[in-house]
Amino acid sequence: MLLTQHTINTISSDLVSKPTEASFFYPEKILQFGTGVLLRGLPDYFVHKANQQNLFCGRILVVKSTSSGGADAFEQQNNLYTLAIKGIEEGEQISHYEINNSISRVLAANQHWPEILKSAENPDLEIVFSNTTEVGIVMSEDSINDIPPASFPGKLLAILYRRFVYFNGDRNKGLTIVPTELITDNGAKLKSIIIDLANLNKLSNEFIDWLNDANDFCNTLVDRIVPGALPPTEYTKTSALLGYEDQLMIMAEPFRLWAIEATSERVNKRLSFALADPNVILVPSIEKYKEIKLRLLNGTHTLSCALALLAGFKTVKEAMQHPAFNQFIRLLMQDEIGPAILSDSISVSDTTDFSSKVIDRFANPYLDHKWESIALNYSSKMAMRNIPLLKKWYAKHHEAPQLFALGFAAYLYLLKSSRTENQYTHVINGQTIILQDEWAPKLYTAWADPDKLVNTVLSDTDLWGINLTKFPDLEESVNQKLQQIIEEGSLKALEIASVLDNKKA
Repeated sequence: MLLTQHTINTISSDLVSKPTEASFFYPEKILQFGTGVLLRGLPDYFVHKANQQNLFCGRILVVKSTSSGGADAFEQQNNLYTLAIKGIEEGEQISHYEINNSISRVLAANQHWPEILKSAENPDLEIVFSNTTEVGIVMSEDSINDIPPASFPGKLLAILYRRFVYFNGDRNKGLTIVPTELITDNGAKLKSIIIDLANLNKLSNEFIDWLNDANDFCNTLVDRIVPGALPPTEYTKTSALLGYEDQLMIMAEPFRLWAIEATSERVNKRLSFALADPNVILVPSIEKYKEIKLRLLNGTHTLSCALALLAGFKTVKEAMQHPAFNQFIRLLMQDEIGPAILSDSISVSDTTDFSSKVIDRFANPYLDHKWESIALNYSSKMAMRNIPLLKKWYAKHHEAPQLFALGFAAYLYLLKSSRTENQYTHVINGQTIILQDEWAPKLYTAWADPDKLVNTVLSDTDLWGINLTKFPDLEESVNQKLQQIIEEGSLKALEIASVLDNKKA
């Protein structure tokens, strides 16, 4: 049996939650560009949750950038899909299923542009969501009269201009635009492009004023792992368990965060779905949440990646099952990264709470997050995520952060490579890892003189933008940790680090 609006009432499993009857009749309040799994697993999840609590009472018209060949799963299933939430939450393993009916229609831009443009005349429309990847928010030379305009900004500008004309420039009919693309200041960048494109299209000053005064472009931060479709074997088991087929079923981790810069009461009122979940955060500035995520989640990944690979671990969940590695992760966040980022806006409770959630996320048994993927562009990640931590650490401490030093030493050892033509590799337990790192040639050259390696790399301002040997005791600590890894191995170094840190505490 396929999941549709006609078959949903025949589903008898108490393992899956079904939408209320009333929620099928809510008006379209959101125009969404994209059908991807992140949108369906995060923003659309929050809208659905709010609708089930009668807090938002609005549905989503989705615009697809391309039309699909043959039968479309959204059309076949009346836009219903199952979200399987699987993972660890507060130390407990959970598995929850819910049928999401937040999407009312899915239209392909290439086939249904006039109908999509007509949606701009909908008086209930208030919000725009988007996830067009990082290359979606780019300047183009679109004409708003193209059918359709080629770029996402071109399509959005056409929608906004139609709305401006239809409602005679009514300041109450602007939209709140909430992009989820993973770029810094996504809302501000999108607004700048829209205004430039409006000028390129020679649109009126009155329209430009309306763009600025009646519409809100919000910077956002999204954080949820949504792997997408379940693996075939697991999907078969889940379908049998729930009693129906679902071509659109996707999985998401329990953790979710959507931080949105909201600087006006108008934005807070329109984004009323935020009331349904405390993990939708409307704040004047999202910088605090960007810093916490970048350092405690991404920074921890980077400082532990080489240690995990050198120990022979393939995935994050596998590494988290080893006591010494698990303890290293906890202590790294608790004793070094967390204290380093404390500020007037970031409290101990902020870092402690987020760190505990990182532990749950890393240990998720349903995710196969590969360390080799995390090691992609390793040097640039180290420079962006972790080197700024050193500056913050030394602003408050006079000794080197020992767990940081261990993670950095492991990074150096992993980048001790063999060169074949233009490829750099490192062999661990007979397995060859290809080092896809733009700085691999520089590290390869530095390893030609092992005695000077640490000094050479730490003092390289091209790599780090700063001479790291200026930080007291850092060079000595990294040297000592590197020798430990070379002589005793990564796991032994992890065990020693955990013991020493506990004694120090």
